[in-house]
Amino acid sequence: MSETTHRAAVSDLVASLSARLDEIVVGMGDTVVREIDFYRKAIVSRDDLHDALGRSVGFILAHLAHPGSTAVDVSAPSATGRKRAFQGAPLPEVLRVYRLSFAYFWEQLLTEAQRSGHGATQALLATAGRIWSLADVYSTALTDSYREAVAERMTETDRRRSALVAALVDGPTTGSDTLWEMARVLGFPFQGDFVVLMAEAATTAEPPLSGLDAKLRPLGVKSAWRAQPGHDIAVLTLPRPGGTEAVLDAVRACATGRVGASPVYRQLDHTPQALRYAQVAMESLTPPAPAVRQLDDTPLTELVMNNLDTTRRAVNRVLGSLLSLPEDERTTLLTTARAWLHAHGSAAVTAQTLHCHQNTVRYRMHRLEEHLRGPLTDPRVVAELSLALDAVGTFPSLLKSPSHPLGFTPNSRHF
Repeated sequence: MSETTHRAAVSDLVASLSARLDEIVVGMGDTVVREIDFYRKAIVSRDDLHDALGRSVGFILAHLAHPGSTAVDVSAPSATGRKRAFQGAPLPEVLRVYRLSFAYFWEQLLTEAQRSGHGATQALLATAGRIWSLADVYSTALTDSYREAVAERMTETDRRRSALVAALVDGPTTGSDTLWEMARVLGFPFQGDFVVLMAEAATTAEPPLSGLDAKLRPLGVKSAWRAQPGHDIAVLTLPRPGGTEAVLDAVRACATGRVGASPVYRQLDHTPQALRYAQVAMESLTPPAPAVRQLDDTPLTELVMNNLDTTRRAVNRVLGSLLSLPEDERTTLLTTARAWLHAHGSAAVTAQTLHCHQNTVRYRMHRLEEHLRGPLTDPRVVAELSLALDAVGTFPSLLKSPSHPLGFTPNSRHF
């Protein structure tokens, strides 16, 4: 049988199937629903399924009716792939629809050919390779479209979540989503246990806490992120009280630079204040070694955070000329003073703690006293020293003199 005769016979088969298109599409739909559990659910309606199958079969029949054409119209599978991606249909199940449908379509062609006689069957078998190559082209087009739609959806979701995190840390503006709506979209409770992280990027090549989400999921921790030049911000919601240490261990395992963590807070509308704590905690660490620090939720911490300039002036007044000593000498005196206070003023206990002689402790405390506003026998001087040591212990940068306290201007908004 000549090529021309083959083409004519296949064209006759196409004409016969085109007249039965609706019947064939219904049969395909019944097969899909019977074989694939996902399509028995209400997500993809029967009309939607029939419409997608009908357009694809129609394009195939049109292509076979013009055997000289090399162009293949893949608009139908491309549209289906995109739509199923947004409907949340699993890609393997969507591709299985095409395999089942093409098998059903081939059976219909073969049955029609056998009914038409031996010559039609031979013509169909001679064209089989071309028909099944169409199945491959259609499946590829559907897969590409599906994946592009998923990537687009993920990008849109990431942008949306990033915008919501920005609104959380900056505070909602007029016309923006309410905090309740933000919580719903992010999958957060409005009231719960939250922590804000600010993580410094060690390089521009990778995020500063790469792999953290994978470590947080087994802990039941949800996260929302906002990437910024030089650092990332994350808002975490903890599944239960007291789970902070496990979260911080996960953060330490992933940290490539400095990471600051806020104290745990209870309501999402406190996120801007929590971010400020996280920023100060990060900036109080000495670069470039990776480290994680969480500020304690204490009255002193809150007092210092809200009165940075006042606290710095108070520390300068209490410690006086001690701050101008060489760093090694200043550190030695401050370390001794902390141990002395913890020992309730006992030189003997302090000496045991520091592994030195009691006379060394007394000498150092006498040296320290020379820089204070009075003798250590005065309870007010001891109280001032204790407060100053707690402040510089919590915020080491108070010992320095940057142009702005702790490296940033109060009330500034960098995010």
